[in-house]
Amino acid sequence: MEFACHTWAFNDLTLSEALGTIARMGFRYVDIGSGQNLNAAKAAANPQRAAAEIAEDLLVFKLKVSDLYLMLPRISAAEEDKRQKELELFKALLPFASALSTPGITVSPGVAQPAEDEEAWDRTVAALREMYTDAHEAGLALSVEPHLDSMATTPEQALRLMQDVPGLQITLDWAHMVCQDIFHEEIVKLLPHVRHVQIRQAARQQLQTPFERGRIDLARVIADLRAAHYDEVVCIELMNIPGWHGMMKVDALRESLKLRDALKAARDAEPVETG
Repeated sequence: MEFACHTWAFNDLTLSEALGTIARMGFRYVDIGSGQNLNAAKAAANPQRAAAEIAEDLLVFKLKVSDLYLMLPRISAAEEDKRQKELELFKALLPFASALSTPGITVSPGVAQPAEDEEAWDRTVAALREMYTDAHEAGLALSVEPHLDSMATTPEQALRLMQDVPGLQITLDWAHMVCQDIFHEEIVKLLPHVRHVQIRQAARQQLQTPFERGRIDLARVIADLRAAHYDEVVCIELMNIPGWHGMMKVDALRESLKLRDALKAARDAEPVETG
């Protein structure tokens, strides 16, 4: 099990600067996400050139991509043109993703729709089925991140998506579960479907907290991942959206290092036999 850091922690920097910062902290894997330091539309317009520029930095900084997160939240929207625009952008970005040698792509399950919109779930499923088919044909794994304000906020909704979209997997952000006061025993039910894991400290109604104030038992998380035979990368994902679901502003460098060290200590500790 290895550890990565997400570029979203440093969205005030250029992507090259973010990659350099992550490498200097000793990480060898990085999650890259579209947004402020990666313009998805520009990458789609010239995917080979965009990927080559990033690949050059990855080589210099001795980093490997552990996941590519493409923010396409309108796949659940009622407006056909908005959904189609997201689907077309996703398809246009697949050559970029392949050229980056990412093992997979994470997307949102779509922004939450009004409760009276009875067709929202079917629209979301249809979009994800199309995205999965396109990704599969490109040789890329696809997963959704169950997150707040989305069509899949809870383990139950995420598992329903797994049933309705065969082959789809989960990118599990533990903080989105803990923020909702979802018990650990419910979270681990998702592990058989998990392709990628993201972690930061959080607490009830606080989507991000400083390390010392968090309520996530990192040693228990690592132990359960190991028990589920998860041996892929765990990414430290810090965000700079203070106030969103109680998210607290933290020092990205300090928090990343604290989380890295705690995760490494948990991974390297001798497993405790129970029973």
